[in-house]
Amino acid sequence: MAPPSNPAVDPRTGFCPSNSVFYSKREPIALPPNPSLDVTTFISSQAHRGTTAFIDYATGRRLSFPELWAAVDSVATCLSVDMGVRKGHVVLLLSPNSISFPIVCLAVMSLGAVITTANPLNTPREIAKQMKDSRASLAFATPQLVPKIAESNPNLPIVLIDEVGQDPIRLGNFKIVSKLSEMVAGRKGNLTRQRVRERVDQNDTATLLYSSGTTGESKGVASTHRNLIAMVQTVIGRFSSIEPDEDGNRDQIFVCTVPMFHIYGLAAFATGLLASGSTIVVLSKFEMDEMLSAIGRYRATYLPLVPPILVAMIGGGDRIRARYDLSSLRTVLCGGAPLSKEVIEGFLEKYQTVRILQGYGLTESTGIGASTDTAEESRRYGTAGMLNPSMEAKIVDPESGEALPVNRTGELWLRGPSIMKGYFSNVEATSSTLDSEGWLRTGDLCYIDEDGFIFVVDRLKELIKYKGYQVPPAELEALLLTHPEIADAAVIPFPDKDVGQYPMAYVVRKPGSVLSEEAVMNFISNLVAPYKRVRRVAFVAAIPKNPSGKILRKDLIKLATSKL
Repeated sequence: MAPPSNPAVDPRTGFCPSNSVFYSKREPIALPPNPSLDVTTFISSQAHRGTTAFIDYATGRRLSFPELWAAVDSVATCLSVDMGVRKGHVVLLLSPNSISFPIVCLAVMSLGAVITTANPLNTPREIAKQMKDSRASLAFATPQLVPKIAESNPNLPIVLIDEVGQDPIRLGNFKIVSKLSEMVAGRKGNLTRQRVRERVDQNDTATLLYSSGTTGESKGVASTHRNLIAMVQTVIGRFSSIEPDEDGNRDQIFVCTVPMFHIYGLAAFATGLLASGSTIVVLSKFEMDEMLSAIGRYRATYLPLVPPILVAMIGGGDRIRARYDLSSLRTVLCGGAPLSKEVIEGFLEKYQTVRILQGYGLTESTGIGASTDTAEESRRYGTAGMLNPSMEAKIVDPESGEALPVNRTGELWLRGPSIMKGYFSNVEATSSTLDSEGWLRTGDLCYIDEDGFIFVVDRLKELIKYKGYQVPPAELEALLLTHPEIADAAVIPFPDKDVGQYPMAYVVRKPGSVLSEEAVMNFISNLVAPYKRVRRVAFVAAIPKNPSGKILRKDLIKLATSKL
């Protein structure tokens, strides 16, 4: 909502004392009035001057916008006619970044079916858990990742994500029902039959991304078509007022450095930026050399990244500038954590023609919440930005529940059209995160200053942020307790300048055990994805807990960091 025409709303802060709500100071987004609209149709109907949608960095293959939408339509038809995919069915996508990734997402959502994405680094155990929880009835996977699905559910039908002209792939007895290249080309099945067109409403679920939320195990975040359309409108608005460069060029060419299975990548590269006619250069995985080479080769203007990559660019500034052509780069977009004054100034000193814009969002808010949209806003050092259009906020005292005014620290609550429907089939987790009025408890301790800028002070939630990935301590603690020689355990975030934080475990050994630090780390590494691995272990006589049995994590963090 835009600030109401109420003189009580302070135009400088956006704060309304009568209801203790902060309103966005930005122009509100327009949402389509037609209730029967899917996000794929909405994106494809947007007018723009773009010609090339995607470029594959490795092969140089280009996909124009007409080719993109033809591929989406063909895949959707195959899914409906040949595989019986219907509204509400859940389809798993397990793949690294590729041009195929958004085709699958957009095709599935156009049918009213639900896309659930998984991290390719996840173990078969973790993927099995997600498949079971989401009730996936079909999967798309690359040849290398098919065994991870088949190991957990050998009867799940799988569409192979292959490349045109690729050599035949031998995959044993896995249940491969089609190849994506055949579906795109329209060679699969009888396409003269009409696909079933079911009414898709904006309030229907479109995506099911798995997030640790504010606490505990990973949960399916159910985001609607309306949530995604609101996100798309925010993205379009943010990049619509692009200043031309000195040659009058307004091209928007992005290098895709972040994973599309994550809300950051899905929101930007698989949906949002397509509506503005941007060109996206796709890297299958992050490699610093490839990222920097892509900027020069394809004259990229925008580089979205996370703080550890930006810090690495500062460290290698002189070498990078000497080796790579970054002359086309105009803007770096950074999300994951607010940047300090030292980092921002260090970057701008090395790359003087590049501006930094920042963003704050959660999977539960479809990746948006606050942002800095100009270089001037980003010079408000340490801020996460101002509220995105149509977003409202409260700062709530965690103890009393009282909504607080300007420059007071409390938990940030958000409300707006991009806030999720809830956690899939998890009423308890939903009710503890979303209240009856639609307010999302973010779990972040923040304050909003006298100009409406949000500052993140700490996290109420206990998640560990490793290179932008969320690692829930409770999941690692539960796994540690399955070890026959571990009596008790607690996991904390350990600060690290390169990765942000990594998991550290405090372990109580059972009597007589001589379990080593290395053995503990190896035990966990066999059970979880690489980003969740425990990378430091300390043995203690007991885990500190409060009277109700809750781990006193802050005490352990203080103990660990006091030795730095």
